Amino acid sequence: MRVKTPLQHRPPSSGKRAGFSAALAASALLLSACTLEKPQTLPTTAQTYMAATANPMASGVAAQILAQGGSAVDAAIAGQMMLAVVEPQASGLGGGSAVMFWDRNTGALSFYDGLASAPASVPSDYTRDASGARIPSAELERSGRVVAVPGTLRTLALLHQRHGKLPWAELFTQAIATARDGFPMPGYLHLVLTERPDLAHLPAFAGYFDADGHPLPKGTRLHNPALAETLSHIARDGAEYFYAPDSAGRIARAVAQAPYPGRITAADLAAYKVREREPLCIHAFGRRICSAAPPVAGGLAVLQQLAFLDRMQIGRYAPGSAQAAHLLLEASRLAEADRRAYAADPDFVPVATSYLLSPGYLDSRARQIDAHAAASQVSPGALPAKLAALPASDAMTVPATTHLSIRDGFGNALSFTTTINLNFGSDIVVDGMVLNDAITNFATRPVVDGVRVANAIAPGKRPITTMAPTIVFGADNTPEVIIGAGGGARIIDSVVQSLVGYLAWGQNIRAAIEQPRIGAQNRAEELEHGTPAAGLAPALRAMGHHPKIAVMNAAVQGITLGPSGLQGWGDPHRDGMAVGR
Repeated sequence: MRVKTPLQHRPPSSGKRAGFSAALAASALLLSACTLEKPQTLPTTAQTYMAATANPMASGVAAQILAQGGSAVDAAIAGQMMLAVVEPQASGLGGGSAVMFWDRNTGALSFYDGLASAPASVPSDYTRDASGARIPSAELERSGRVVAVPGTLRTLALLHQRHGKLPWAELFTQAIATARDGFPMPGYLHLVLTERPDLAHLPAFAGYFDADGHPLPKGTRLHNPALAETLSHIARDGAEYFYAPDSAGRIARAVAQAPYPGRITAADLAAYKVREREPLCIHAFGRRICSAAPPVAGGLAVLQQLAFLDRMQIGRYAPGSAQAAHLLLEASRLAEADRRAYAADPDFVPVATSYLLSPGYLDSRARQIDAHAAASQVSPGALPAKLAALPASDAMTVPATTHLSIRDGFGNALSFTTTINLNFGSDIVVDGMVLNDAITNFATRPVVDGVRVANAIAPGKRPITTMAPTIVFGADNTPEVIIGAGGGARIIDSVVQSLVGYLAWGQNIRAAIEQPRIGAQNRAEELEHGTPAAGLAPALRAMGHHPKIAVMNAAVQGITLGPSGLQGWGDPHRDGMAVGR
């Protein structure tokens, strides 16, 4: 049965689905054969190429592109388009992205800031309505007011222009077919829908639910013909179809007609520019570790934490021990304090990244960690008088976003985090695309004690984000680890913990990613529910911590490169899978 909404469904067939074909020779066969229900039980190994994403169908199509001689960029585009179809709650055409790319031919590492940006006519305080009253946060998060100018498509188009090998249109073929012909509802999408029953009342999402307002069963076949048509236009006409007056005008009208209307115009979309910024790098655990720069502030926090933990010699303590958990929590608290205080869009506010990652500063911050007791209070580190210090941001981030890690057959490496912010973004859908609510990443209190905070909103500005696409370089200065995560504020700690597992404890990438999670972002210490980490609570409380037991569903996607070849893992916290050959 087809439901006549932008998202359509029909009941699952009674036939049993097989696992992935080992050959990956025919993309259609590979995609129809994948299983979304059963997590991997063995690590994935390969010799030539690999793709790790949060969904088997996206990993499969990315690997198929690599098998056809495509570059890591080609695979990332195909993977992102598939994720827009099968993981629509996390990313898509209506969002923003952060990409780290290493070029094997030149040895150059590049960072592309494709974050969504504030419209030109954005109000100085986006949290208040026309009368000056503060908008309730639950209503604000799902309104036109919080939609920022999407950057993902223009970012991917620029990358393809520079590093693509296959024709642009070929990269959309499988996503178009999947949106048109249907796909089985993934397990993680079903889980998210159980947390958003309100979506059943919105026409754009009604096809996810039955007549009683309950999410359809896992495996139910879903369709998105409107998105298939949009992807077909972009495949044929290029990324500029999205930013051209017709498409941009439809986006602007939808935002203007939404609750608490936003101010995006077609001119805002036409004017969007990708920013190329210098990646941030440190030396820790005997490697050079590089990540994204602000406003992609997760990179700064990941690098600071790794520097602190290296200095505290966390490798001396057993993984899963209370002592190791204590150090992870204290490092996280220090880095979060700096991230909130000092990270911002450097096109608007000077950001002292060089100082914040300088050896002397990292030494002084690491010395604040007591190996046996939690600090009663953590403050941002002191900056020299010549460097600006502004009030800290109060923006809270949420468990959404997705990530792709890719290594192609040419030796190039790509770490790509992409988002529409909250699960299902603003809840506004145009032409089958879910629009972001990235403006919620700006400070909700733009002025503190008469001073405008670093992360306050401004026309054209990009809010800080916890995304942290990261590449670790080995002794030969080539990529050893390609890693990143989706999951809001938990991205940072999940990436750090996975890297500590691999770099300090010698774990393989599967073991490193599957560790029980521990974190302290969003000003709350957390231990993962239902895992051995939760059992550490008494010992950590004795050290002065105040941990909560929480469901922690950040999803890390990682690839390692060693003498025996490639190893990858897709995080089972979602529907992750790594595919390679």
